[in-house]
Amino acid sequence: MRTPLETARLRLEPFDETHFAGLLALNSDPVVMQYLGDGSIATAMEVQATIDSARQRWDQFGFSWWSIIRKDNGEIIGAGCVQHIENEPRNPVEVGWRLKRDHWGHGYATEAAHAMIAFAFDVLGLASIHATTHPSNERSIKVVKRLGMRCLGLQPYYGTMAATYVLKRP
Repeated sequence: MRTPLETARLRLEPFDETHFAGLLALNSDPVVMQYLGDGSIATAMEVQATIDSARQRWDQFGFSWWSIIRKDNGEIIGAGCVQHIENEPRNPVEVGWRLKRDHWGHGYATEAAHAMIAFAFDVLGLASIHATTHPSNERSIKVVKRLGMRCLGLQPYYGTMAATYVLKRP
């Protein structure tokens, strides 16, 4: 089942076709993408493949990617996930996010991450959840620390040494 989430200001909807334009805008910003993968922006074909892949993972695992949508105006302002690190089922499950630049610094990433972590603990029953980020991504590291996650140091994920964090279920 593809589970939507809600917070005070946000709706998190599992990726679907109606999100294509918003996700393309998000993933076409080189500043947003600089710490993700090889840092390149996504093409329309890659965004469509991402939506298709996320939908398959929702069906297979019961979790994947959400579009982060402002309730007040319906704008897709980001994307967030609960997924296996590197999409490898043997790896731990992580929480992740990205936001449009004009929505940085407003607490949206932390708000969405809290909802996704609650989903991971309360719905999926996970004992812990991880987060990975590029060691230079200071904004994400600040969010991870606000979430109360503990640093595990650098781990070899996503073709680099990723700053890796963990949060145990309370």
